[in-house]
Amino acid sequence: MFVVYNLVAWTSNPDNNDSVSAASSMDVDDRISYLEQRMQLQDDEIQVLKAALADVVRRLTVAEEQHSLLNKRGPTRARLFMQALPSKPTLSNGTATPPKRSNAIPQSPSSPRKEVSSAKSKQKDSIFSAEEGYVKMYLRGRPITMHMPQALTGSYKLQAAAELPAHKLKMEWVYGYRGRDCRSNLYLLPTGEIVYFIASVVVLYNVEEQLQRHYLGHNDDVKCLAVHPDRVTMATGQVAGTTKDGKQLPPHVRIWDSVSLNTLHVIGLGVFDRAISCVSFSKSNGGAHLCAVDDSNEHILSVWDWQKEGKLADVKCSNESVLAASFHPTEANLIITCGKSHIHFWTMEGITLSKKQGIFEKQEKPKYILCLTFSENGDVITGDSSGNLIIWGKGTNRISSAVQGAHEGGIFSLCMLNDGTLVSGGGKDRRVVLWDRQYHKLQETETPEAFGPVRTIAEGKGDCLFIGTTRNSILQGTLTGGYCPIVQGHTDELWGLAVHPSEDRFVTCGQDRLIHYWDPTSHQPVWSKTLDDLAQSVGFHPSGSVVAVGTQSARWMVFDAETKDLITVHTDGNEKHSVMRYSPDGNFLAIGSHDNYVYIYAVAENGRKYNRVGRCSGHSSFITHLDWSTDSHYIITNSGDYEALCWTPNCKQVTSADVVRELEWATSTCVLSFPVFGVWPEGADGTDINAICRSSDDQLLVTADDFGKVNLFSYPCSHPRAPSYKYSGHSSHVTNVAFLHDNTHLISTGGKDMSVIQWSVV
Repeated sequence: MFVVYNLVAWTSNPDNNDSVSAASSMDVDDRISYLEQRMQLQDDEIQVLKAALADVVRRLTVAEEQHSLLNKRGPTRARLFMQALPSKPTLSNGTATPPKRSNAIPQSPSSPRKEVSSAKSKQKDSIFSAEEGYVKMYLRGRPITMHMPQALTGSYKLQAAAELPAHKLKMEWVYGYRGRDCRSNLYLLPTGEIVYFIASVVVLYNVEEQLQRHYLGHNDDVKCLAVHPDRVTMATGQVAGTTKDGKQLPPHVRIWDSVSLNTLHVIGLGVFDRAISCVSFSKSNGGAHLCAVDDSNEHILSVWDWQKEGKLADVKCSNESVLAASFHPTEANLIITCGKSHIHFWTMEGITLSKKQGIFEKQEKPKYILCLTFSENGDVITGDSSGNLIIWGKGTNRISSAVQGAHEGGIFSLCMLNDGTLVSGGGKDRRVVLWDRQYHKLQETETPEAFGPVRTIAEGKGDCLFIGTTRNSILQGTLTGGYCPIVQGHTDELWGLAVHPSEDRFVTCGQDRLIHYWDPTSHQPVWSKTLDDLAQSVGFHPSGSVVAVGTQSARWMVFDAETKDLITVHTDGNEKHSVMRYSPDGNFLAIGSHDNYVYIYAVAENGRKYNRVGRCSGHSSFITHLDWSTDSHYIITNSGDYEALCWTPNCKQVTSADVVRELEWATSTCVLSFPVFGVWPEGADGTDINAICRSSDDQLLVTADDFGKVNLFSYPCSHPRAPSYKYSGHSSHVTNVAFLHDNTHLISTGGKDMSVIQWSVV
């Protein structure tokens, strides 16, 4: 402002104007040039100060949150300060709302995969019979009878008001990264945090301090990410979602502040189709414009004045997939897009976008142009599926030079470093190559095979690089020193989850054939193992010494929990095993299968020897859930047709209601039983709740539902439609939940979103 004021004052002063002659016009130009340089310097200083301020506020927030938790105080000064940071109103779905407290319960819209009927439910109400001592509930019109302990029948009232739990959940850590099918989604911010996304969460991760923050404004899968030239403002685009009441929410772009995590603007509601695949801020005009490409059949390219939330222009981009879109760094009205069989140079004039196709001339046209970046002099550099680097002369649509066969297979990422050198990342060859300004190879290295090909590259501090991979991992390292993982995850649908009985450890496994044995403190795997089969379920022996894994091929195996060595392999039936559960005394293993049977094994030698006892036959559908009684004498099972049956370990079915009603269960993972039936929402179809877990202190109950929600209830939850806290973050059906052994944390797993979320219980 100081420079602008002086510039205006000097040029508008009549004394100055009168004294300016043709001979001194050069002095005027020099003066204006000098003031413009001063403005640029001041702008750079402001960005540095903003970044430093963001880092200070983040550190202060962490310190005061830890202190406030110990003293049970209200909002910290850092929180109050952060709330005042945005100069624009906070928006939610395009409607201005006051800024939310950052420590409030997550209330962003859900991300369902099922559509909830908005019509009034025709489901029958629950029925309580004091004389018979049972409650009968209905799922899809089918009655389910649940017997209660005899001591409760005299005092129980069906319609008594249930209370919300005394505790809440706070998202602490998100495991994984979406590199499998997304591009250009990893950046280093001035605060020292890397920013990336998985599921509906955008993660800001400080690697040095091992801290994560999370932007939770999205309600479904985030697909693209862009950083504003100010390095503070972010743009993220998502797929089409669904609101809590089942209404379709169209895909859109959210503009948000990376310091306060407040939403500033929502762009394109009702304009985009299917999803946003690419998004980019302009660079030469201070980031005033935003371009986006949606995932419609015609892949519409649109340009927006994002601060006014107004669309400036749009055009059909291509009938083929568009993989990258970016504003030119020095030409405000030039946008480059590329993808399958094309590269287009778009010029915006008013509300019109005109296109020039890239001319390959003697260069063989590749099947895909996979990525692009810009050289210091404004040339466009592309990497293609044939492994070629192609340089397009500034201001033209023609090739000025090319590096043939720079990689074996496709070039998935290009990163122009601050010193003017270029780094390229390969798909098939997994190589990371450094090129000089004349595109001569200087150095190269290779990413470890276990983490997959390079997806995207971001420059770190010094010679450090961050590499996102197609196997949903993020690596950190240098060209000379190699790379190690700082973020790991799963790469396919995820169902298996089990917690260690006495230590802070948990296991996840999925259809990617991967088992990860996690340390929730370091947030890294203690070990990982790749199987020959798709994994479906997992269970810990009570000693914690071994872990049993069920697969989709009807095989199951047992591993040493410390060394990951294989102990034994068995096959039962010909369907997948959905439940692996040891008895509390460790003497039995029950395996629930999709062939409608429960297989029981006697266990000896602390989980190292197995002998089949029998097969429980009686269910008419696949087994979904299973619990053992505290004395290890009984099993209760649920099935896909909403049956709840009781068994002894020698596979005899228990039909006496008087026996079943008085049993105490070591765990509560069955979704159909008297102490938990209140978790079912009105109109539920019986498959809406995928998993359920009770804390070991019998205070809390958590469910994983088909609408992307983790729901927290009080335990017991034995009244219809009990109230709960609902938490977002997953963008797919939540497949499993489990408390750690000391109930300080909860772990949840997503299905198609492949994410694992660690929640602290507060």
